[in-house]
Amino acid sequence: MGRREMREHIFKLLFLGEFNETAEMPEQIQLYFEGLSDLQPTEQAYMENKYALVKEHLEEIDALLNEKSAGWKTKRMSKVDLNILRLAVYEMKYDEDVPVKVAINEAVEISKSFGGDDSASFVNGILGKIAREDL
Repeated sequence: MGRREMREHIFKLLFLGEFNETAEMPEQIQLYFEGLSDLQPTEQAYMENKYALVKEHLEEIDALLNEKSAGWKTKRMSKVDLNILRLAVYEMKYDEDVPVKVAINEAVEISKSFGGDDSASFVNGILGKIAREDL
């Protein structure tokens, strides 16, 4: 499984978390992974770890998103766009293995697949602003 596909699965786990209680998530994550065919243990471990790291930095990530998204606080954003942004901001700020341009590009591509008509430009605009002003 490639990095892009794993990134999409991490996004889906973050999105799933919007609709489940925190206490339910370990079971939901296991059910999610059981539904994936040909999943290697190392891939599952990578995705679970990155999911946990994004969740660990959620307060800081959301504060940055609220600061940089004029007129669009996280509470008003679509859950799809919000979780794409959360993953991308985590990668931009905290994951040294992912170049900033790659994080932005991957987020835009995921938003084209899962978001609405304006998601890609919305995601690109916010992440571009963060890259210019904060990194």
